[in-house]
Amino acid sequence: MNLVNLEQASKAYHDRVLLHQVSLGVSAGQRIGVVGQNGAGKTTLLAALAGAGNLDSGRATRARDITIGYLPQAEALSGTVAEVVFGSLPEHEWATDQRSRSVIGALLGGLDLGADVARLSGGERRRTALAALLRRSYDLLLLDEPTNHLDIEAITWLAGYLREFATSYIVVTHDRWFLDAVTEQTWEVADGRVHSYEGGYSAYVLARAERARVAAAVDTRRRNLLRKELAWLRRGPPARTSKPKFRIDAANALIADEPPPRNGVEMARLAAARLGKTVIELEDVTVRIGQRELLDHVTWQLGPGDRIGVIGVNGTGKTTLLRLLAGTLPVPADGQVSTSGNVVTGSTVQLGYLTQEPPAVDPDLRVLEAAEQIRATARIGKREMSVSQLLDRLGLRGERQWTRVGELSGGERRRLQLMLVLLAEPNVLLLDEPTNDLDIDTLTELEDLLDGWPGSVVVVSHDRYFLERVTDHSMALLGGGLAFLPGGVDEYLAIREREEEPAAAATLSAAGPRSAAAGAGHEVSAARLRAGRKELVRLERQIARLADDQARLEAELAANAADYVRLIELGAQLRSVQDDKSRLEDRWLEIADEIGS
Repeated sequence: MNLVNLEQASKAYHDRVLLHQVSLGVSAGQRIGVVGQNGAGKTTLLAALAGAGNLDSGRATRARDITIGYLPQAEALSGTVAEVVFGSLPEHEWATDQRSRSVIGALLGGLDLGADVARLSGGERRRTALAALLRRSYDLLLLDEPTNHLDIEAITWLAGYLREFATSYIVVTHDRWFLDAVTEQTWEVADGRVHSYEGGYSAYVLARAERARVAAAVDTRRRNLLRKELAWLRRGPPARTSKPKFRIDAANALIADEPPPRNGVEMARLAAARLGKTVIELEDVTVRIGQRELLDHVTWQLGPGDRIGVIGVNGTGKTTLLRLLAGTLPVPADGQVSTSGNVVTGSTVQLGYLTQEPPAVDPDLRVLEAAEQIRATARIGKREMSVSQLLDRLGLRGERQWTRVGELSGGERRRLQLMLVLLAEPNVLLLDEPTNDLDIDTLTELEDLLDGWPGSVVVVSHDRYFLERVTDHSMALLGGGLAFLPGGVDEYLAIREREEEPAAAATLSAAGPRSAAAGAGHEVSAARLRAGRKELVRLERQIARLADDQARLEAELAANAADYVRLIELGAQLRSVQDDKSRLEDRWLEIADEIGS
């Protein structure tokens, strides 16, 4: 029996059809990710399932006595943080609850629980609403952009939390790493319909690429982008190569002739020609805001063609670092901001700075007019295109290019802002949370544009997938310094985990025997996890050997087509190998499911 159902649900907004006679259901145990372009109807779908959508026709039903937790994009909150999160629950009850402590530590760290939510920032209100939802148990969770305003650590924590505590949920998000980490099925909302795919984001990309390969009428450029992203998924960081090798033969066939996403040597050569030797250098720089020291005697050099991702906890100074590099760090008269040291900028540097705040653009201008005020054509690497073509690639297509700026959605404003930065043809790009409000298709287009962009790039983002996709090196802001991370995000998380261990040990000691017993259980779980991973590696080796045997036998069958006796013998051997391979594959999937691989 399904927990919730939609029956012939339809919803339109002005002249745009968001849902057209959609019928679907969600059963217990399903973990679904929802993707689609901005404005396609993802939020409308989630609201309808939550019973909060005002459908034009059709209906939403739910099973009797089930509980649904719903996190909308906009929350109406009142009271203190503690009141919103814990209600009337006495402090001694939630303070001793392990689940509540985990939520507080991950989402509300550094936040005054007695603070009035009306005075909090948008990000703080968002984390408060998420904490209030996750502290409780529900039969079904509906989460609309839960990773917004979370840093990489909090996103990693949320993924682990959902895997451990939530059995059924639907997540709308543009964070592709998060989708792969927590979902087992993908819904794509497009043209008023909901298309279902088995697996997380990687499997969804594979399915779309396979569909594009088989359907000859599919648009060529879109197919090539999907192939390129598949190549990235297969050639990406080691964490992504834990996919079962026996399930990626189709992906290998698709990307056999696909080159790496970008030619690093060529891009570095072009960048050096545009920038010379000196780009931006920090020499013994210290930055303080009030009593907080964000940068402490930092010396660092950004070279021509460098592609750097900057990671750090919220509030550690990532945006401050970008402002410092851009030369826009404010120094108010009241002395709240103080700096020392030198920032050296090369004479040929032309900065493009994408801030988190949208630029001041005349709201009465049409989108195309606002862009053409800068220039009529754009050059991205070796490619030259019209402003209209670039807008189209960034998702502002057709009539939307003639929409007034003041009527754009948040995602469309972000695309226009990005467009204005690229049109200036900078040779150094500073991108502060560039993935905010962009759908997955637009992110894929942006990644493709950046692949051919010759220059230096510094990216601040909590979108782990985007960081790994467009940058070559990662740095972390830790304790006022810039730490180089050869191991990328995984190394950063390991460092942060080691930093947290002393505090966690102190908390465990203070909590007494009950928490110690829980810790012992965790050790058993960790041992089981290690054993399971070793077993997966062993099984993969055996499956690979059987795959080789299968290929050899199939070749021998083809070579002995006229020898019927030999064919019978080889056929029996092949069936035996196929049976063994199938048995080991089933065992691999069983163990992977047990340990959450």
